[in-house]
Parts: sequence; C-alpha cells; structure tokens
Amino acid sequence: MSDISLEKFTEEIRAKVGADSGLKATIKFVFADNQVLYIDGESTPNTVDNTDRPAKCTVKVSLDDFAKMAAKKLDPTTAFMTGKIKIEGDMGVAMRLGKLFS
Repeated sequence: MSDISLEKFTEEIRAKVGADSGLKATIKFVFADNQVLYIDGESTPNTVDNTDRPAKCTVKVSLDDFAKMAAKKLDPTTAFMTGKIKIEGDMGVAMRLGKLFS
C-alpha cells in the first residue's frame, strides 16, 4: 500500500476522535522506525499528534496492519490474538479502542 503515511492516519484518527472520543485515557501507537500516533483522550478537547510521550496504553503495530484495521480489513481482536499487535499498559484502555475502528 503505497498511500500509507503517518500523516494521513494522524488526520483520519484526529477526525474520528473529535473533541471527545470517550476514551478518557491516553494511548500511543508505535510503528516501525519509532513513528508515533498519540491520542490524548483526557484533554478537552481531545488531541491527536505524533509526539512520543508516556501513555496509559501503548500499542505496537505495523503501519500496514494499522491501515488494514482502519479500513476494516483486519479485526483488532484477531490482530492481537495473532501477535500483529502488542499491547503494553492498561488493557482496559485498549478495549475501548474498538469504537475508533468501527
């Protein structure tokens, strides 16, 4: 997928998160080459950027698999069970992510 870019996904997730995502937590996606997508669901309004800072939940995933989840071509639970996603920190926060991919 040549159209995969961190900037594109940052904009898409920012639009999905909106002013209040309901996450009530911070979450960080870490991709290859230490690229980061950070969602601050505790701030008002919520913010989405590419700053690497501590989060309650960190999700390690390839940008390609993230793209598949965003396009609904890969189920996040299946990705986790098959090792395509690694989660560190608060698993409860990770469980709330489903609405971003629905």
